[in-house]
Amino acid sequence: MEIRSLRYFLAVAREENMSRAAKLLHVTQPTLSKALKSLEDELGKKLFTRHSFSIALTEEGVLLRNRAEDLVSMADKIEQEFLSLDDITGGDLYFGLAESWQIRHLAREIREFKKMYPDLRYHITSGDTEQVTEKLDKGLLDFAAIFEMPDERKYNYIPFPEADYFGVIVPADSALAEKDCITAEDLAGLPLFTSEQSWENDIRPWAKEQFPRLRLDGSFRLAYNGSMFAREGLGILLTLNNLIDTSPESGLVFRPLTPHLEMKMYMIWNKYQSFTPIAERFLKQIQASFSEK
Repeated sequence: MEIRSLRYFLAVAREENMSRAAKLLHVTQPTLSKALKSLEDELGKKLFTRHSFSIALTEEGVLLRNRAEDLVSMADKIEQEFLSLDDITGGDLYFGLAESWQIRHLAREIREFKKMYPDLRYHITSGDTEQVTEKLDKGLLDFAAIFEMPDERKYNYIPFPEADYFGVIVPADSALAEKDCITAEDLAGLPLFTSEQSWENDIRPWAKEQFPRLRLDGSFRLAYNGSMFAREGLGILLTLNNLIDTSPESGLVFRPLTPHLEMKMYMIWNKYQSFTPIAERFLKQIQASFSEK
C-alpha cells in the first residue's frame, strides 16, 4: 500500500467528488480513479459508494480514513524530520496540548526559541490526556502537555511552573455566584458539565461520599463550549481557572471548589524518543527555563 494512494483516497474522502479531488491533487481523473480502484482491489473491500454527483465512504472506507490520516501524518513527519537534520535555523515541532492557562509558559518559550531559530514551524493539536497521549504514542507528536501524573514507565516529563485549580462557571445572577467557594453538597442534584475524563479522575475523588448525588448532564472536551451552555442556564460548568472569560461584560463568574482541587500540568515525551536536532534543542531550553521558575 503506497502513501501516495492513501493521499489520493483522503482527498476524495474529503471532497466527496472525484473531479474536485483530481484538480486539488494535480492529476487526471482517470489516474485518480485507477489508483482508487487498485487500492480497493488490494484491500479486497469497497471503499466508496458512488452517486450521480458525489461519493460517500462505506463503513470500510471510514475505517481506512481513520487509519490513513495517522499514516499520512506519520509519513509527513518523517519526511520533515529528515529534511531538518541539517537545518540549523529551524525545523518542525509537534505538540499535543490540554486546555490550560499554563500553556502561556509554553507559548513564551516558543516565542523565545523562534528568535534563535527563525525558520521554526510548530504544529499544535488540542485535546484531553487520552487524545494527545494516543498521538504521542504513535509518534505523531514530539511533546504533550497533560494533567494526569505521567506513567514513568513510558514517559519522561517536567512539571509546568504553576498549577491550575477547579471551580464552577455559573451566570452572574445564579445563587451559586453569591458564594465565595463551592462544595460538593452545593452541587448535589444540579445539572453539571465537564469532560468525562475530569468527571471520573478529578471530580469523583474530590466529591468522595457526595459523588453519587452529583449529576453529569453533559460532557464537553472544550470548556468554552460548556460555558455557552452554562450562560444559557442549562447547567453548571466544572472547569479550571482562567479558561473562560468572566469579565463583568461576560455575564459569568468563576467560583473555586472547596476543598481546593489543584491540578498540576506536565510536559511529557516518550521515554525512548529519537528527537530531531530542533526538538532536542527545544527540550534543553524548556528544561532549563522551567527549572528556574
